[in-house]
Amino acid sequence: MTTAIINTTPESEIVSSRIFNSPRELVYRAWTNPEHLKNWWGPAGFTNTFNEFDFRVGGKWSFVMHGPENGHYVNECEFIKIEKPSLIAWKRHSKPLFQVVATFEEIATGKTKLVFKMLFETAAECNKLKPFVVDKNEENFDRLEYELSKMTL
Repeated sequence: MTTAIINTTPESEIVSSRIFNSPRELVYRAWTNPEHLKNWWGPAGFTNTFNEFDFRVGGKWSFVMHGPENGHYVNECEFIKIEKPSLIAWKRHSKPLFQVVATFEEIATGKTKLVFKMLFETAAECNKLKPFVVDKNEENFDRLEYELSKMTL
């Protein structure tokens, strides 16, 4: 069973973006290869244990994020749309509930614009996380940038 990407308004979205000095195929691989993804996913200081990573529409991504202060955060997600190498979308089955849509756009040779959208059913749900998430997404992008520096096509 597939799930549609929900329609939202700007008030019920958190949007982060960054331009990476890496080819789109490499950035996409950092998101789709669990050996790379586990190294950078999450804010600074977090580590991950992946239990399942079935990268296909309808496939599950089950993992635990381990916080730097001993917190353990279970994440259960389902991939809902994949368009290689330009889009990955998933929905969370664990709280907080939202969908993620990540797009990858080659803007020049060796430069990729990543747009990371968190989509919520309501503005109220979005506003609960917005004060924390914006800075944490930037930390996540910093970690991705470091992982990309170690990767080659």
